[in-house]
Amino acid sequence: MAVRIRMKKIGRKHRPFYRICVMDSRVHREGKAIEEIGWYDTSVTDKSKRVKVNLERVEYWVSVGASMSDRVATLVKKVKTNRYTTAAAPAPMLAPKVKEKPAPAEVAGDDSAASETPAAE
Repeated sequence: MAVRIRMKKIGRKHRPFYRICVMDSRVHREGKAIEEIGWYDTSVTDKSKRVKVNLERVEYWVSVGASMSDRVATLVKKVKTNRYTTAAAPAPMLAPKVKEKPAPAEVAGDDSAASETPAAE
């Protein structure tokens, strides 16, 4: 039997709530779980309180051959390292670069001087 640790979706439309479960990989998403080892609530604003996982049970199931889904592996890693923020602070804004344009008087003076020289010859 292939066992996976994955999320089981419960809750209503536009308000998801997930239970982190140990399940047979052949069972559908909302199927019967072997064991429920935690939960994940996406609507909680405090990121450190969104996830609750029994890490002892996760370690046990991984030791007997269960594999974790990608999302569950990410959540377990965040719980273990206590790092819930993913984005770094943005770089400070810099002043825009100003392109130097030649003065309009110089351009007009150069054209008039160039046009006068051939006329004199």
